[in-house]
Amino acid sequence: MNVLERVPVREQDAKERAANFKEVCLGYNMDEAIAEAQRCIGCKNAQCVKGCPVAINIPGFIDEVKKGDIAAAYQVISEASALPAVCGRVCPQESQCEGKCLRGIKGDAVSIGKLERFVADYAREHDIKPEVHAEKKGKKVAVIGSGPAGLTCAGDLAKAGYDVTIFEALHEAGGVLIYGIPEFRLPKEDVVEKEIQNVKELGVKIETNVVVGKSVTIDELMDQEGFEAVFIGSGAGLPKFMGIPGENLNGVFSANEYLTRSNLMKAFREENPTPIMRGRKVAVVGGGNVAMDAARTALRLGAETHIVYRRSEEELPARVEEVHHAKEEGIIFDLLTNPVEILADENGWVKGIKCVRMELGEPDESGRRRPVAKKGSEFEMELDTVIMALGTSPNPLISSTTEGLEVNKWKYIIADEENGKTTKEGVYAGGDAVTGAATVILAMGAGKAAAKGIDEYLSAR
Repeated sequence: MNVLERVPVREQDAKERAANFKEVCLGYNMDEAIAEAQRCIGCKNAQCVKGCPVAINIPGFIDEVKKGDIAAAYQVISEASALPAVCGRVCPQESQCEGKCLRGIKGDAVSIGKLERFVADYAREHDIKPEVHAEKKGKKVAVIGSGPAGLTCAGDLAKAGYDVTIFEALHEAGGVLIYGIPEFRLPKEDVVEKEIQNVKELGVKIETNVVVGKSVTIDELMDQEGFEAVFIGSGAGLPKFMGIPGENLNGVFSANEYLTRSNLMKAFREENPTPIMRGRKVAVVGGGNVAMDAARTALRLGAETHIVYRRSEEELPARVEEVHHAKEEGIIFDLLTNPVEILADENGWVKGIKCVRMELGEPDESGRRRPVAKKGSEFEMELDTVIMALGTSPNPLISSTTEGLEVNKWKYIIADEENGKTTKEGVYAGGDAVTGAATVILAMGAGKAAAKGIDEYLSAR
């Protein structure tokens, strides 16, 4: 074995997977996982842990994998993470834990994410559950939203002995894990639902179809229903558009709506009654992970699919792995290209987009080079579907119905990064509702910080 090279991960063949919604990555088996774990040098001052937003004891769990004690490895992970099977699949490890791996200085970093996934999957298949030893404190905490921030906060509070209830607006728990990330990246029944069940087995109650701010307010939860603290992890589900002509045409979707129809409502299954646009030629505008998810979904629904992005490949914000998979599957990348108008046919349906070619100028405030339109470079693309994947912002319903809860100029809730404390006493917040759209693991980190803040607050009362 060459310790400088990571053990390859088995995947579905690109041509086969482009026509189905089964998981792309097949993960490690026991022998492969142990072999990959052996590459870890067990640093005393482990930089990988510093790169993990929830501070998993990475050398500790990998050491157990080396011994073949996967049950023990799972307990090590579970001390810090409520969603290891999810994180092992969708976290950007290359820029976090693996990005700081010392093995990666010479050769490949250890495949920490794939090892975490293996451990979590093994635990699920062998019915191994997180161990909990907390005494009940007799205090109630409400968590708004059952996405990664809410589930993490609820799980940590339950482990600390609190009586926790999650309120979810949709009819299924999971937040973005259920509605936003496709089946081929994150299986719902085998992975997400099982992880949520583990959180429920900690004692967490989940009430669905409760729209906080409409069904009930935060003040009513605290004043009338006896919750002594509230965590807001409601995410950022309000889609953004470009503001160009033609965005109201038939055949134009936000990535949020498109992915929710497919992922939550199972519209990718032909027998399912939920409708979805099965385009012939689709353009997805944007370059992040959501854009890749929408494009790869449209491809699987039978379309010739294009990613239209105004910067170059070097600036694509999506994970390298997602871009690689998209290319393998046949997604066409129209880079340094920006739409300026969506074109209509005589019946008000999309027939194409008018674009301009771009070139990169000086860096902007994000550090990326600013795209500048080339004069006289306009051209048209023939299409029947356009999906806008340009980011999201928080729904203002909660902030507009909660007196004393302040937001910033972008309508994000103002909260302390260290403990999630907001401007309203007893109310904490974290995840996309505070930072804007980010990664699953950063939302989990915020949920974890807020759980600690809530525990400190309630312990002092």
